[in-house]
Parts: sequence; C-alpha cells; structure tokens
Amino acid sequence: MLEKQTNCSVCCCTSLNKIPMVVFMILLMFGILFGNLLTLAVVLGTKHFHTPQGYLKASLAMADLAVGIFVIPLSVYAEITLMWTDTAPSWILRNSQHTAFHPCSFLGPVFAGCTLVSITTVFFLTIERCVAVMKPLHKDAVITKKRTSMLIVFSWTGSFFLALSPVIFSQQIALEYNACSRMCNYAFAANDFPPHVWHILLLFPAFDFTLLTGTVVTNFISFTKIRHHSKKRRRLAKAGCQSTSGPSFSEIKAAKTIGALTLVFSISFTPVAVFVVGNVTGNQWCSFSFFAFWILAASSCWNVTIYSVRDQKFRVRARQLLTLSKIKNSP
Repeated sequence: MLEKQTNCSVCCCTSLNKIPMVVFMILLMFGILFGNLLTLAVVLGTKHFHTPQGYLKASLAMADLAVGIFVIPLSVYAEITLMWTDTAPSWILRNSQHTAFHPCSFLGPVFAGCTLVSITTVFFLTIERCVAVMKPLHKDAVITKKRTSMLIVFSWTGSFFLALSPVIFSQQIALEYNACSRMCNYAFAANDFPPHVWHILLLFPAFDFTLLTGTVVTNFISFTKIRHHSKKRRRLAKAGCQSTSGPSFSEIKAAKTIGALTLVFSISFTPVAVFVVGNVTGNQWCSFSFFAFWILAASSCWNVTIYSVRDQKFRVRARQLLTLSKIKNSP
C-alpha cells in the first residue's frame, strides 16, 4: 500500500523537482494527444492509407491516445493536488482493495492493456512488412483488410484480458497510485503472498520479451532480404539490366519505417519489463521505476515523429491538415 512506502523517486522528493516533473507530464500529455489525433486524421481521412498497414497504424494510435486521455491526466491531477494542498486524497493513500471506486481500478488496466496492444500491433506491423518484402506478389492475397481487422480485435481483446488477469485470478494483487512511479500500478495487497501471485505478474514481462524477440527476429529476416535484393539490383544495374522481381522501393522504405518504430518501442518497453522482474523478486528500485514507466509513456508520442520523418506521403498530408491547405484535392 502507498501509505507504507517511504521512498520517493529522485526527481519527485522536493518541491523544486516536482515542478519540472509536472511540466514534463503536461507537455507529454499534450504531445500524445496532438500526435496521435494527427495520425488518426491522416490515416483515417486519406484513402491512400486505407490499407492493412494503415489499419494497424490507426490501432496503434488509438492505444497511444488512450494513454494521453486517461492515464497521464490522473498523474497530473494527483501531483498538482499534492503540490497545491500538501495533502493527499484518500484514494492516493490506499489501494483498490481499501477504497471504493478507486481510479486505479480502471486506469491501471487501461495503461497495461494499451501497452500490450502497442507491443502486439508493432509485432503485426513487422509481420505485414516481412510478407511484403519476402513475398511481394502474394502480399495482397495474404494480408487482407478483413484479416487485419480480425487481428486488431484479437489484439485488443487478448491484451485487456491479460491486463485484467492479475486482479481476476488473485486476491493478493491490488492497484494503487505508486509513490515511486507516480502512476497507477499493480501492487501486492499484503507482505506475505504465495508464489503463484508473482507468477501472474511475470506474465507481463514474459509476454513483452516474447513479442519483442519475435519482432526483432522478423525485422532481421526482412532486412536480410532487403540487403540481398539491394545487392542484386546493383549487380544488374552494372550489367545494364533492370530487376523486375522483389520488393519495390516503397515497400523497402516502409519496412525501414517499421524497423525504426520497432527500435523505439523495444527501448521503451524493456525498462518496465526489467523493473517488473526485479519487483517480484523483492527490489523496489524506486527512482528506476519512475524513469521506466515514464519512458514507456513517452513512447506513445513517438509514432507520429517516425512517420513524419520516414514517410513523405504522411508528412505531406499532415502538413496539409495542419495548414488547412489543398485538403479537398488530396488523394
């Protein structure tokens, strides 16, 4: 329970440190809202992006947007309240098992579920790009809009079931506003708990690392094929011939964009997974938990940056939406 926690993260122990922390939270919240609303506007409002890959990008943006709408505002409210009144609301001092209608009962699973949706969606994006690179002539037959929509529904359903599983299958696990991470986290309701309790919490890092490993391996296969195809094109170009097989330049560029997205998300997810493993073995790692969870939260605004840098069509369409120019004539 939070009332038993005596430590605080290094950035939040003094009033001087709390001010930049709250400013960071507010800026991050607006960055997530702006970036993902723009992504949804571009993807859903432009016919060119009505593809399986576009659907997956929209699903990823919706998961990230939920973090900015629900998760971060509670942390902002809690921290501003603590700074302004110097007293904590009752729900902050107790966990979900001791407070009726505890906000973390909703926001904890939302953050965990959206995180798992993001990991799963990035994995599906790498699979889609791998098929496009390895079997470009069969891509449209294998990766269809209907199958992609089914995968998206499966991703959201499975991710939120996994996010709720700790509180469904164990009475020893509660949700609380953590003094270290400054977020709603899963916590042990008592000091003594059977081994199956921490086995449940280890589902999260096991799921994360399994999908991240699969994502990295899939990207490696795709880039190996791209490298081989690039060498073949150069040899044919020197011989005065032109290659008509293999992935197009647009497919290769899209694969590199998803590769960059994979790298950013892998860096963002790994610290939290490491923290959960350390936490269930008895390590609190208070300062590390703050940076781990907020690095993860910050990943929710990276996708629009990567698309803007790597995808010229996305960049042009986003500029048109922001400047309200040539929208009617856009494809």
